[in-house]
Amino acid sequence: MLIFRQLFDQQSSTYTYLLGCPDSRECILIDPVFEQAGRDMALMAELGLRLVMTLDTHVHADHVTAAWLLRDRLGSRIAISARSGAAGADVPFEEGARLAFGQRHVSVLETPGHTNGCSTFVLDDKSMAFTGDCLLIRGCGRTDFQQGDPGIMFHSVHDKIFALPDSCLLYPGHDYRGSTATSVAEEKSFNPRLGAQITLEDFRGYMVNLGLPHPKLIDIAVPANLKCGKPDNPASAITGPDWAPLTFTYAGFWEIAPRWLEEHLREVQIVDVREADEYDGILGHIDGALLMPLGKLSANAEALAKDRPVVTVCRSGARSAQAALMLEREGFGKVANLAGGMLRWNALRLPVAGNTQSG
Repeated sequence: MLIFRQLFDQQSSTYTYLLGCPDSRECILIDPVFEQAGRDMALMAELGLRLVMTLDTHVHADHVTAAWLLRDRLGSRIAISARSGAAGADVPFEEGARLAFGQRHVSVLETPGHTNGCSTFVLDDKSMAFTGDCLLIRGCGRTDFQQGDPGIMFHSVHDKIFALPDSCLLYPGHDYRGSTATSVAEEKSFNPRLGAQITLEDFRGYMVNLGLPHPKLIDIAVPANLKCGKPDNPASAITGPDWAPLTFTYAGFWEIAPRWLEEHLREVQIVDVREADEYDGILGHIDGALLMPLGKLSANAEALAKDRPVVTVCRSGARSAQAALMLEREGFGKVANLAGGMLRWNALRLPVAGNTQSG
């Protein structure tokens, strides 16, 4: 069974798609967003997947791709159309190319019209296709900038995408109304711009009169994406906190390993968010930890120094994960959750204080 996740960037309304082979654990990302690279890396790590390739459907005008950043961090290859004009790709593909991840693959359909290098990726069994900005749900991408051309887009949709099986699910590069997927049959019947009964002249008239504003980030995104997302100063690319070796979770917070914490207790503020009876209970507490039950954390947070790292602790790591997010919202910039909480701390036989119920 295919491993599949649909991810969303709220700022640009961009969908990123993760496809993985369950046997090899290899995966690909379609249209990754630069600012979401940490999220995507966390998800792949939690699912035990290895990124082998990023695929961009085209040179985007509304966000910067994470292709370069993910190659820099994970060693994945960058794939984009040979017609895109982008420099720095490892796999400049053309019509019919097969892009493999383990025992699965997607095939390339060249579907220009929004840009010259627009591509649609079709899963090997034709059950799914990823249409980028060519065909959206009940809509389509713009044709009024870059190399846009309504006539070319019309034929890309009718001759290529609509030639796929009616049951094929279509996943767009964006959606602005909260829709997530459609199908070939649906778009043939209900797409008001490109449905099967719409003529080229109908479509051309529709697109010429859209009257949309200029994309806000085009002057930043397009030059960056023509370099596959490589920043002008690569050293300034997104990095994680430097005060400890932390792991970012898909749930959106940083975690710290117990053994590192045990070796650096005096360098951080440890906040135990359990109740008092737990703090002195059978699991004990970490020496020097401040007791601040989760329900009173916001009221007591002013006792903590914002210029020193904070590690939150509870029984299992659940309450303390919420505490870490709360402290971040309070303006604490160096916060991490103790992975596994006191259960894991005790399992590793690390020293505890309190522990009045033991023995």
